[in-house]
Amino acid sequence: MANHKTTGNQSDQLSQPPRSKGVLGWIEDMGNKLPHPFWIFIWICILVIVFSGVAAFFGVSAIQPGTGEEIVAQNLMSGDGLRRFLEQMVTNFAHFAPFGLVLVMLMGVSIAERSGLLTVVMRTIAFAVPKKIVLPVIFIIGACGNIGSDAGIVIVPPIAALIFMQMGLHPIAGLVAGYAGATAGFTANFFIAGTDVLLAGISTEITDKMGNMPEVSATANWYFMIVSTLMLGFGGAFIARRYTIPRCQQFEIIGDVVPATTQTSLTNIERKGLKRAGVALLIYSTLVVLLVAPEWGPLRNQETGGIVPSPFLRGLIPILFFFFAIPGYFYGKTTGAIKVPNDVLKQMEHGMKELSGYIVLMLVVAQFINLFYWSRLDTIMAIKGAGFLESTGLTGPVMFILFMILVATLNIFLGSGSAKWAIFAPIFIPMLAQLGYSPAFVQLIYRIGDSITNAVTPLYIYFPLLLGWIHKYNKNIGIGTIISLLIPYSIILFFMWVVLLLVWYWLNIPIGVGEYIFMP
Repeated sequence: MANHKTTGNQSDQLSQPPRSKGVLGWIEDMGNKLPHPFWIFIWICILVIVFSGVAAFFGVSAIQPGTGEEIVAQNLMSGDGLRRFLEQMVTNFAHFAPFGLVLVMLMGVSIAERSGLLTVVMRTIAFAVPKKIVLPVIFIIGACGNIGSDAGIVIVPPIAALIFMQMGLHPIAGLVAGYAGATAGFTANFFIAGTDVLLAGISTEITDKMGNMPEVSATANWYFMIVSTLMLGFGGAFIARRYTIPRCQQFEIIGDVVPATTQTSLTNIERKGLKRAGVALLIYSTLVVLLVAPEWGPLRNQETGGIVPSPFLRGLIPILFFFFAIPGYFYGKTTGAIKVPNDVLKQMEHGMKELSGYIVLMLVVAQFINLFYWSRLDTIMAIKGAGFLESTGLTGPVMFILFMILVATLNIFLGSGSAKWAIFAPIFIPMLAQLGYSPAFVQLIYRIGDSITNAVTPLYIYFPLLLGWIHKYNKNIGIGTIISLLIPYSIILFFMWVVLLLVWYWLNIPIGVGEYIFMP
């Protein structure tokens, strides 16, 4: 791994990353010509405002499937649009959900990292676990990390970078791999997650109106998603070994990055710190289990007694904050990294300093998302795209693949999975039911398309976070280079998902609890 450090103009010259070849090289060149994401979103906001005015002038609209409501383009160039923007600009930023999630989560992770706990744990894992297992585990953890929210996207990439450094690999390769696993596999999981409940609720709402149709449960896609998680793990590891790691080895590292250690054994003070951190984590974890496991647990759903959905899943971010912060504190207190209580504040502040660029960028990202929503262009685009696919009259695997491609394409611009499903479900569930396909299967193929382009779109709300992490190691790596590193994951994993789906389709294996591809 290239781990020497340089400074000033010399570093800028030496660290220019070598370009890819072929199509990826073209994508990289074009992407690197783009300005900083802040200015990209500024221009996109301007285009949304202008297009909203043009669309409103020509009366562009679409009929919402299921409800029959007419969705009409709203003119943001009007006085009402200006007033709404000025009155809600600060609110858009302050109430932007991913913003708070990232800040809270990384403050807890920062305590564990700056105290030295994460480094020691990652070093131990790197030297104790065979490399062939470490890479798949990173991708599987990335997918399963999103059980209740976007926590996996925030946690896994920086931890993967630490693991890669301890393995003697480039940390940027770890960031890319961790981010790809958490985003491309957003709906793959070993466990029933909030996404399962949310999408199943929308599906059931449609089936209720169809008459004599069973409810779509949260476990409707569970079997397929379990196998998908394993596929993601080994497929992602293959891509990382064959492309990401060799490509990133050529990148220069700039800045005060602590080099990976080759020491395989722990010192006495490190062992003592790990023991105390482990005891603290065990006590904390036991407390959480006691609050969740019993039927009367206060973190269960107070109406149904279930876990999905529940305060436990909705409060997973603060729970994970303490999951990192508490053992990090006890480890740092033992090793001397934390001498006085204020040292904890300094460690948390350090994490916030690294997020300064992300915070600035979120100001304009939040405005874009709300402007796009206010204009109603997002909904109109999705309805028109779904209508086009329906008009082709295709059935069978060809139609499934086109449907997934359509969803994946729209996902680049409209990130909300539930919003898109609310549009697609009323069209495709009844349409494919006429051909004998179950609503659970229609939901399944939607989920594949909705996941696969999360990693490669610079409009994804967590892409700026990845950009900031990478710039900690090399500020000269541009958007195009990052996208070129991520594209193989989207393309190869999509093909693997299609093959897996076709095998399931031809063998008619159950896709979930009591759910098959074809209706009985």
